[in-house]
Amino acid sequence: MTATEWITDIALVLIVLRQVREDRLDRKTFLLPLGIVAFVAYSYLDSVPTAGNDLVLIAALMAVGAALGVAGGVHTRIRALDGHLMIKAGAVSAILWIVGMGARMGFQVWVEHGGGADDVARFSLAHHITSQEAWVTAFVLMALTEVVTRVATIFVRSRALRATRPVTVLDRTV
Repeated sequence: MTATEWITDIALVLIVLRQVREDRLDRKTFLLPLGIVAFVAYSYLDSVPTAGNDLVLIAALMAVGAALGVAGGVHTRIRALDGHLMIKAGAVSAILWIVGMGARMGFQVWVEHGGGADDVARFSLAHHITSQEAWVTAFVLMALTEVVTRVATIFVRSRALRATRPVTVLDRTV
């Protein structure tokens, strides 16, 4: 793994760990993770391989990413406090996020340094996955899907809370 890959992965883990401490729900809650994922997508996605079962692999890992993202968003507490929405990632949300990120990092380290390249090559051959690019695309899109679905779930939940309990900034001039 390159230094950029390590930094990006660690930054994404730190975003959720930062949310373990309750903080105000604002634009940076949404823009920071989406910005990091946009950078990763721009850096690593040149094309989407479609030969053999490449799309099946990509779709399967995207489905895993979506499940992790929605579950993480559901297990994030959102509440109204003093006219603001507050967000706090619960233990389940943080664990799911770390599991998703850790699985991708672990797979990459295993393939590059742990002797897993031959196993992945045999699996790919047996299941008609045509290239290393299919794996890269699948894992990048898994991460992108996890982030987008988590952020979208939090956004929808925050709007629903706002609709049932209007959040207004209190007038502090007395």
